[in-house]
Amino acid sequence: MVLKLYNTLSGKKEEFSLINPEKKELGFYGCGPTVYWYQHIGNLRRYIFEDVLYRVLVFNGFRVNHIINVTDVGHLTSDQDEGEDKMEVSAKKENKSAKEIAQHYFNVFKQDLEKLNFSKPDKWAWATDHIKEQIELVKTLWEKGYTYFTNDGIYFDTSKLDDYGKLANINLEGVEGGKRIDIGEKRNKTDFALWKFSKEPGKRQQEWDPKEIVSGLGENWAIGYPGWHIECSAMSSKYLGEQFEIHTGGMDHIQIHHTNEIAQSESAYGKKPWVKYWLHSGFLNLKEGKLSKSKGGIITLSELIDKGYSPMEFKYLCLTTHYRKPLVFSFENLNSAKNAYKRLKENMLKIKDDGKTNKEYLEKFQEAINDDLNTPEAMQVLWNLIKDENAIGKYQTIKKIEEVFALDLISSQKVGEKIPNEIQNMLKEREKARKEKNFEKADKLRDEIQAEGYKIIDTSSGSKLTKV
Repeated sequence: MVLKLYNTLSGKKEEFSLINPEKKELGFYGCGPTVYWYQHIGNLRRYIFEDVLYRVLVFNGFRVNHIINVTDVGHLTSDQDEGEDKMEVSAKKENKSAKEIAQHYFNVFKQDLEKLNFSKPDKWAWATDHIKEQIELVKTLWEKGYTYFTNDGIYFDTSKLDDYGKLANINLEGVEGGKRIDIGEKRNKTDFALWKFSKEPGKRQQEWDPKEIVSGLGENWAIGYPGWHIECSAMSSKYLGEQFEIHTGGMDHIQIHHTNEIAQSESAYGKKPWVKYWLHSGFLNLKEGKLSKSKGGIITLSELIDKGYSPMEFKYLCLTTHYRKPLVFSFENLNSAKNAYKRLKENMLKIKDDGKTNKEYLEKFQEAINDDLNTPEAMQVLWNLIKDENAIGKYQTIKKIEEVFALDLISSQKVGEKIPNEIQNMLKEREKARKEKNFEKADKLRDEIQAEGYKIIDTSSGSKLTKV
């Protein structure tokens, strides 16, 4: 069956195909977290979409090289190259090193993904581990004449490109004609920083002297740190090549971040298309508006769990709305998802494995999920299969559907398999630690339980164990 994906660049659904069919492996880059604080459930909705995309690609027989970046430097408090580095701000606020901040919030983020059955990427690419690659890319742009220097950094000159803003359909004449803000030494409002100079070298926790890392740079290459956009171009192309198939992110990345990635990458690597398919997920909104860390009020997965909801119930809610559409979050909606998921699990207990697969329902499921990841329609196929009293092969078909949904509908634990008392006691101890809000101890016990080959499933009625 043909897989169709909505490409933001073309503004329409396109049949998916590899850049090089002989290669038989596709490159998939996802914009990852800036690890200065907790990721909220709106952020996690995007990773649920990304995981479904990855699983659908595998479901269709593709080999996938999946890279996700970790931004631990260079993302300023404004996407317009203004303000302080988010990592530096958080480090000052918590009186910790930037590295400690990054590692702590990344660990929490990873734990959230594990609870949502997120497929582990082939590589987590940290920005601070790839400073050399970023400087080398800026140098390439400098040598090709796409940059200029100001008092506070090295900037990309967007006026050099005829097609700047093609991803977001930006009207450059409109942008320039309507500019009312002070753009400082920037030549054009849309120009962006590739390398920012430290105002007072030695005061920042994370800064580098580019001349000590890459040869052939002029004296005006001062101590500083990379801009946010350059990291994604440098790291994705290091691991996936100068052309690859898929780049994902949230819709908030289209206007600035991904637009600037395209500009610098296609200027550096030649005018060939850098990425073939751009996919973006919609926002998760509260009734009051977009859920935003910058506004201070967020909801985390841990908070949902503490209120009695399981990660799978939240995931179920996300799957009932198409990834490109906005999802309005409310506890009323989450309660509906909770009840539906409960019925789904209860129905699964009644289904016996006859060793067969239902080809008709499996084809309907693949047809729905291959239509730009239409999870609501694919979910309806699952429910129709469960309700069909005459259908054969329910268990094995749902097992195949679970390769995409990963909703813990089928436990890998064998019937009658006994969980050792030692493991059960560790689970009880973890539950006690969570109630006492001793999350450090609870996380340690969770890791120890997982190391013994068991997975913890947090539900509204408590935590359960299953064999991995």
